[in-house]
Amino acid sequence: MPASAVHVLVLGGTTEARRLAESLAGDRSVRVTTSLAGRVAAPRLPPGEVRVGGFGGPEGLAAWMREHRVDALIDATHPFAAAMSRNAAEAAALAHVPLLALRRPGWVAQDGDRWHSAGSLAEAAGLLPALGERVFLTTGRMGLAAFAGAGLDALWFLVRSVDAPEPPCPARMEVLLDRGPFDLDGERELLRRHRIDVLVTKDSGGDATAPKLTAAREAGIPVVVVRRPPVPDGVPVARTSDEAARWVRRLHAPG
Repeated sequence: MPASAVHVLVLGGTTEARRLAESLAGDRSVRVTTSLAGRVAAPRLPPGEVRVGGFGGPEGLAAWMREHRVDALIDATHPFAAAMSRNAAEAAALAHVPLLALRRPGWVAQDGDRWHSAGSLAEAAGLLPALGERVFLTTGRMGLAAFAGAGLDALWFLVRSVDAPEPPCPARMEVLLDRGPFDLDGERELLRRHRIDVLVTKDSGGDATAPKLTAAREAGIPVVVVRRPPVPDGVPVARTSDEAARWVRRLHAPG
């Protein structure tokens, strides 16, 4: 790696972050370090350098970028990692490093969808008693406390996540440990086998977990969609890893 290589820190953990690292890996003018939060037990590691664990808030992230001479920061975390995105924006300002948010587009409702929008997991939980009794919960293992309230004890939950959830959890629950991508036939069978009558999901976007939406539409099942938080003010957004890679090369192009 040339000493003059541009050092890009990618806050990762998403498919887009891994694709970006792959796109930049063959460019000898770019050095890529991907940071993973460490919340998944066996993450899929991208090419290039990888660090695992937190930074200690925005000040810690800014200090790390100064120490390691980071030239550009890309926030490619999950669309719902709002705290990390805020930290990234503050750290970039502190370290005077340009910042780009890499966010896949959200899902768009289609004809036949029975979507109910919610601004939070707690709001989503409050909608459930009026929509169904057997809930397919695909919001991940974090935040299950929102569905553990006494008012939801009559509901049954199928919780799908990559790693096993920790308490507090819904009173009546079955855990399905699995990692996307998921196919449509599998999602259809899962809804049928577990007699699911309502689906809860975050608007994470992308293709890997979208088949559940098609399966729910076909079955006439209502879907509670938790809206994603906004990107911090003033942060430019790329929708694809290719667009983010072009931003890196354009940002540091000679002249």
